[in-house]
Amino acid sequence: MGNDVKIDVAYVAELARLELTDEEKALFQKQMEGIVDWVAKIKEVDVEGVPPTMHGHEEVNAFREDEVRPSMERELALANAPARTGDEFKLPKIVEGAES
Repeated sequence: MGNDVKIDVAYVAELARLELTDEEKALFQKQMEGIVDWVAKIKEVDVEGVPPTMHGHEEVNAFREDEVRPSMERELALANAPARTGDEFKLPKIVEGAES
């Protein structure tokens, strides 16, 4: 590779709690060094006078106006619910109790 950066793939895998084979480590080593090479190449681009942007075009307040519209009929909304309680979706309890 063209850079002098040495990436410790085993350490990165340990941080990510991944168990890699030696073959995977060799593959990822090459791939990660390739990424670093591309980042270094991007740094070579002259951006003098180019303003930082989030998007390729400016767009300001692309929100629509609030307007009252009819809602979906309740029966239609509940038609595919796996379980219901009257006119409401029935959901499993997902809050775990505090242990004493």
